[in-house]
Amino acid sequence: MAENKESVPAKYDVNAKWNACLDLTVRRFVYSSLAGAFGGLLFFRSPVTRWVSVAFGAGIGIGSAYTDCSHIFYEYPAKLAPPKLDDAPVPQERQE
Repeated sequence: MAENKESVPAKYDVNAKWNACLDLTVRRFVYSSLAGAFGGLLFFRSPVTRWVSVAFGAGIGIGSAYTDCSHIFYEYPAKLAPPKLDDAPVPQERQE
């Protein structure tokens, strides 16, 4: 006997949103930390500055993941579009 599973719309599926956010966060954290480590090895000689570049890369990864997860959960537009020129009011000339 097959179970009748009601499918939840993607808009309300919190488990899928959490899975996407955790995957995004881990990937961005790891990739940006590796990029920071590579940049630290390439540009810096001191171990302290190398660790700082790794931490900076990790912070960038976490911050960008946080931003994208807030877009996933709260459905904000990805980027604000500039106003179209057609929508701008036409200036009226003064008549004296």
